[in-house]
Amino acid sequence: MAKATIFDNHLEPAWCPGCGNFAILPAVKQALVNRGLAPSEVLFVSGIGQAAKAPHYLRAHVFNGLHGRALPAATGAKLANPDLEVIVESGDGCIYGEGGNHFLAAIRRNVNLTVLVHNNQVYGLTKGQASPTSAAGMITKAQPHGSSGPPFNPLATAIVLDAGFVARGSAGRPEELTALIEAGMDHPGLALIDILQPCVSFNKRQTWAWYREHCEPVPTDHDHGDRDAALRLAFAAEEERFFCGILYRGARPPLENRFPMSAGGILGRVPVNGGALAEIIAAHG
Repeated sequence: MAKATIFDNHLEPAWCPGCGNFAILPAVKQALVNRGLAPSEVLFVSGIGQAAKAPHYLRAHVFNGLHGRALPAATGAKLANPDLEVIVESGDGCIYGEGGNHFLAAIRRNVNLTVLVHNNQVYGLTKGQASPTSAAGMITKAQPHGSSGPPFNPLATAIVLDAGFVARGSAGRPEELTALIEAGMDHPGLALIDILQPCVSFNKRQTWAWYREHCEPVPTDHDHGDRDAALRLAFAAEEERFFCGILYRGARPPLENRFPMSAGGILGRVPVNGGALAEIIAAHG
């Protein structure tokens, strides 16, 4: 078997020492290797933020877009080239905040994407503002009186919308995270993996030790197809109990199965219908 070093590009990550991103990066590489993928077969799409930098530090195709706009770009890439393994990787602020509407649309469409969200419950790149997943009352330099609203619950939202695959991982459990990423890539449809990680510089509450105390595995007898049971696990986050593992598996077919242009494979290799094109030009000439 190939080693994860085939995805190394030898750039030095510009993250704070102790950042959870350092544990997530090798887990992602190992998942790719375990599935027998080569760098040329993988496209990472990210937005803006410290998490969005993660694809910069591996060897593969990478599209780095605007803040919150990774999902529509990834959707277009996957529909244009269904042979690519397309992975979206960005942070909680990028995907759930600026990209919130795209997040909802991608779940409804059920495109065959794997979405890795680094969730440190704070905006790390822009120096510590409260993010959509920050705890209520969290005090930051931008929210000196505390975050005013309850945290967004991405897993509950995805389950209610009947997402194809909903899971939570942890930077503190890299082997389990690797297995979750592999399972997400194997799922035919959108796979959301919310990855809890500490921000050692700007979130002094949710530390490595805090996550060890508040994370627990999904029960072994949990029925992944039971949406009500999955929602109960997702809503446990309101009590700061974070269940790690696969919470839900849906059965909806991916968008590609309902997108006629995907039937011909890579769009750039589909021959042009010259006769139809000539008719269109003549009709509008």
